[in-house]
Amino acid sequence: QVQLVESGGGSVQAGRSLSLSCAASGFAVSSFSMAWLRQAPGKERELVARISSAGGKEYADSVKGRFTISKDKAKNTLNLQMNRLNSEDTAVYYCNRGRVHDSRYIPGDYWGQGTQVTVSS
Repeated sequence: QVQLVESGGGSVQAGRSLSLSCAASGFAVSSFSMAWLRQAPGKERELVARISSAGGKEYADSVKGRFTISKDKAKNTLNLQMNRLNSEDTAVYYCNRGRVHDSRYIPGDYWGQGTQVTVSS
């Protein structure tokens, strides 16, 4: 049974850092393309960062240079290190197992429950 469980969200001041983790069960994260997406109040869910099964990474322009996506094969987790946070990063963050096609990330059916990140200025 595939399951994704996010953790690590919280409330921080602008300029600080947070680290999110998504614990996967029922499959090996190393074998799949995965991503972090976020949804702010009143906005559509957007792709933050994705990592392919081969390890290729892409980031939304708004987080480039500040966020880093990675996989921990030993722990079977997907991680997101978020530095220099700002108020526009406030959202619920979700991990997802999907696929990459023509360099585009296509979300799959498996989602975590989400973790809230709130950044105050």
